[in-house]
Amino acid sequence: MQIEHGSAQYHKMVQLRYEVLRKPLGLAFSDAELAKEKVDVLIGAFDDDRILGCCVLTEEAPKVVRLRQMAVSTRSQGMGIGQAVLRFAETLARDRGYKTLTMHARDTAQGFYEKYGYAVIGPQFMEVSVPHHVMQKSL
Repeated sequence: MQIEHGSAQYHKMVQLRYEVLRKPLGLAFSDAELAKEKVDVLIGAFDDDRILGCCVLTEEAPKVVRLRQMAVSTRSQGMGIGQAVLRFAETLARDRGYKTLTMHARDTAQGFYEKYGYAVIGPQFMEVSVPHHVMQKSL
């Protein structure tokens, strides 16, 4: 489902992203980073009030959207939550007229995205101290 910036669901989403993506690297979110998300599409998967997974879609160009901050709670991994969030994000992006979905995927997640038709574009690079590749898919 779509989440409204600043809502209780959004705060749960930020906490999940922190726990899964940032805390293990010793990183946090800045207020400025989170404020920029007001214009993004925020997506979350919930079981009642508990957040299971999430991602953010950020427009990069008129027909290109970037998937960011994809996270699934540790206890929900391996249950199809990531696939459901990804498929929902793709459908939403397609419905909004985007033709390409791109991302900076951590190398550890590359195989997951390849299963769903994403291809590596370009060389490996470091982001938040972790190896990444740009990946993309035509919608």
